[in-house]
Amino acid sequence: MHLDSANFGLSDKIFYFIPATIVILISWVKYKGLEHVLINYRWIFVCLFLLPISVIYDTLFFIRSKLIFLLNAAPKQHDERVKHVQKQVRKWVEAGRPSRMCTARPGWQNISFRRGKYKSTLTNIEVNLMDILSVDTERKVVRAEPMVSMGQMTALLNPIGWTLPVLPELDDLTVGGLIMGVGIESSSHLYGLFQHCCISFELVLADGSLVKCSKEENSDLFYAVPWSYGTLGFLVAAEMSIIPAKKYVRLEYTPLTSRQQISSLFPATASSSEKFDFVETLAYDRDSAVLMTGRLTDDCEFDKVNAIGRWYKPWFFKHVEGYLLRNKKGVEYIPLRDYYHRHSRSIFWELQDIVPFGNNIIFRILCGWMVPPKVSLLKLTQGETIKRLYENHHMVQDMLVPMDKLNDSLDCFHKHVNLYPLWLCPFVLPNEQGMVHPRSSASSEMYVDIGAYGEPKVPNYHPRETTRKIEQFVSDCDGFQMLYADSYLTEQEFRKMFDHNLYDKMRRELDCEKAFPEVYNKVCRAARD
Repeated sequence: MHLDSANFGLSDKIFYFIPATIVILISWVKYKGLEHVLINYRWIFVCLFLLPISVIYDTLFFIRSKLIFLLNAAPKQHDERVKHVQKQVRKWVEAGRPSRMCTARPGWQNISFRRGKYKSTLTNIEVNLMDILSVDTERKVVRAEPMVSMGQMTALLNPIGWTLPVLPELDDLTVGGLIMGVGIESSSHLYGLFQHCCISFELVLADGSLVKCSKEENSDLFYAVPWSYGTLGFLVAAEMSIIPAKKYVRLEYTPLTSRQQISSLFPATASSSEKFDFVETLAYDRDSAVLMTGRLTDDCEFDKVNAIGRWYKPWFFKHVEGYLLRNKKGVEYIPLRDYYHRHSRSIFWELQDIVPFGNNIIFRILCGWMVPPKVSLLKLTQGETIKRLYENHHMVQDMLVPMDKLNDSLDCFHKHVNLYPLWLCPFVLPNEQGMVHPRSSASSEMYVDIGAYGEPKVPNYHPRETTRKIEQFVSDCDGFQMLYADSYLTEQEFRKMFDHNLYDKMRRELDCEKAFPEVYNKVCRAARD
């Protein structure tokens, strides 16, 4: 079976009209002196305005994506759009390279809660690439543009019986962000990070040329691209491997009621010879957690099917907590797409700080179908006061540490932030070239992602000082910090944490010095607003 896309003239302008309208409305609100509504009654603004707008946007975009693919429009549009990127870069070269380049995508549109102020000083290049180009089930490959979201992926692939080996949870995470940054899922203990499931990348380089790279072709560039944050070239397409999908995930919940259980049973399960398709743990306090193990299956016990993604269902993390409160194991069969996006409706558990009653059954029944608001719109409307409140009282961090440092890492997070739930997601890290690889010479090593999202409960929390302590701990463990969030590392510390040897080599060979900033200068705290 081979599904392809070709020629379709559908305009994309409507998908820029909605955000533009919001910008105008927010400007009007501020002009009228009503910004305090966005601060003191944010949940009202979110429920009455952002939720409906998010639904409209997502519905239109879903219809557009389906039509583009089914009517074979994407490849021709893709070629034209890539030529447009090349034209802009060549024009920049002809102008004498006035300043370094970055994409023109506004900072508020990405999934990170931070926005980069560097965009205001660099040459902005339009990279309007948001479609799945083809699905080749014979080669077991999907080819997609960088702005394709995980929601688009599951909507197209799962119904035809395929899926990505690593498909991160949140609907709005994009292919480009997961390659140039990092992507992880509860299947990563088998397959590694998102980058390790990629077959090839296509980039427009600093001279305007288009190049394809893979393990066999331009291999140095292929291994240098992940974690490079658009500082080697503009990603315009990627090929990723796909695997057969099944209808359900048989998910087993196991309460863990001691630190000893958390630090022993969870790592043992992730590394077990009895391979599960999915493994993750949610820690609800220092000594309590729920371990989840899942297997793909086409069979189910119908009385145990739980379509957790439906609007009226409890938020997933609250549902999981129920097994801990009852101290009882359980088994459910979750439809595959519901499982993949299990954390989307509550944005893990971030939405409870914005809409405190969001998990209430009445709210879920009446308004749950509109949840979640788009993170990009939350950022666009947050205002300076809310932004400062988030910076001073809120943490969003993912730290990747060797699995044998799990217990020490949990102690570090408990001591410095006391923030729960914590997301614990294991992943195997292959010993490959690039910025991130194991500390030893072994072929691979098991790591764990510790995700901390929310308001720390320690007294006198200081974002910079606290994050610095955790960064130092992670560095001492030979771990890594996900770079979508605030990083307070010095450039020297950053280069110690991430291997720049291949990256620096490619920067020199591709003449990137005057074309793109270095990774550090895009992700360090000073580059964020």
